Amino acid sequence: MKGERTGPPPWWHSAVIYQIYPRSFADSESGSGKGVGDLEGIRRHLDHLVWLGVDAIWLSPFYRSPMADFGYDVSDHCDVDPLFGSLADFDRLLADAHARGLRVIVDWVANHTSDRHPWFLDARSSATSAHRRWYVWRDPAPGGGPPNNWRAAFGKDVPAWTFDEGSAQYYLHLFLAEQPDVNWTERAVVEAMHGVVSFWLDRGVDGFRADAVHAIGKDPALPDDPPERAGLPRSSTNDDPSTHGLLREVRRLLDRYPGDRVIVGEVYLLDTAKVATYYGDGDELHLAFNFPPLYTPWEVDAWRQRLDEVERHIVPVGWPTWVLSNHDNPRPRTRYGSEARARAAAVLLLGLRGTPFLYAGDELGLEDALVEPAQAHDPGGRDGCRAPLPWTAGPDHGWHADPWLPWPPDPQRRNVETLRADPSSILHLYRRLLTARRASPALVGGTMEVLAPAPGVLAWSRAEGADTRVVAVNFTGAEASVDVGGGHWIVEVSSDGLEEGRAWSGRLGPDVAVVLCPT
Repeated sequence: MKGERTGPPPWWHSAVIYQIYPRSFADSESGSGKGVGDLEGIRRHLDHLVWLGVDAIWLSPFYRSPMADFGYDVSDHCDVDPLFGSLADFDRLLADAHARGLRVIVDWVANHTSDRHPWFLDARSSATSAHRRWYVWRDPAPGGGPPNNWRAAFGKDVPAWTFDEGSAQYYLHLFLAEQPDVNWTERAVVEAMHGVVSFWLDRGVDGFRADAVHAIGKDPALPDDPPERAGLPRSSTNDDPSTHGLLREVRRLLDRYPGDRVIVGEVYLLDTAKVATYYGDGDELHLAFNFPPLYTPWEVDAWRQRLDEVERHIVPVGWPTWVLSNHDNPRPRTRYGSEARARAAAVLLLGLRGTPFLYAGDELGLEDALVEPAQAHDPGGRDGCRAPLPWTAGPDHGWHADPWLPWPPDPQRRNVETLRADPSSILHLYRRLLTARRASPALVGGTMEVLAPAPGVLAWSRAEGADTRVVAVNFTGAEASVDVGGGHWIVEVSSDGLEEGRAWSGRLGPDVAVVLCPT
């Protein structure tokens, strides 16, 4: 692949990264008392993550924020919102995570700030203010109205522009009006954002997940979207060449720090070939999220296409990522319709070549919560996947106050305490998969060859030196007879927990996936 370095691979090639949405992970008795998770709550549950077997955690925003977009509208990039604790709490969490061998990456919101950020308050105060050019301002279109036809991410047919009465100009926001886009053509903005990155690197974080990072560069002409894209959120189509130079600067900044600091970009372009360009020549993002698999139905041909796209576009230029769940999308059990498929999806995710990202709660097989309109908070309708994690079987499920969102379905059974006591649970399946992955060089970093063993079944072999594995996934509701090639195989891990440690029979149950190792 382009830009491939010599020496041992970086830590993220072998890591499994676990996303934590702080509001919904765990609270502590010293927290806000508002049923919102906090940094101390995360710190007290690090041992669960060590037991589970993940290698790193990614923390969604915990910065100061008015919470119009629940943390992604940042009013101070270099401080902790009191709702989540303090910088001292963060430092304790980071130190305790590192003491347990867990890396920590944090969100970096680079495309926009809160409209309450001091930068924007000053920018809005006067057309000649010091920070005016830190944001994107334009006069109304001839005849009035927004400067172009761009649409914002939230709401139906909402312009990506808001009129400011004080200055009689519009400002740009690809997301909420409370999230004005910063102007990355202004050198002072670049330096300020580099300062944010350095602030957290100096505190010892292992890297960043860069929010909507493909959007930071924009065509300075701000042309109308063409008819075929008009009406789509601009945040899902923005792909300006200027972004790549900006990312190369950020990469150089990270590379000056010791310890393999990583930047993984949220490149929300549903075209794998375009995502691949954000790796640059090994000099832009270390990793880029490729989201088409997140929206792929439980169908073998669709998944074969996704694997082919990654092999064609990502593998020649960089290390792939795989993600089936996050704080913005329905959970696998909700999307795929059954626990059996959610279990098989876990095998699929952890058996592919690349860095897998888990979303907190998927190891419990959680479904999205049913959130009534009166209980809803999120402007994007994403409350269901953000429901709080149940830790215990008791009425409070291990929380110290009634949580900010309803519980996911069946929390009396689907909680860490209950599932950990049940060796047949999906929680133990995840632990077995992570254990098997860590013990196998083939699964961690080996080559990958897609097989075609049976109709409705997708399988691939992994190899690294003498170590080999085969992963097979049955996407059908019927038992399949599967031929994975010569040799004799043992079932190392099975999504249904059956036949593990026994000779492979060549039969794969409905919606079942297996990891096979040679005898």
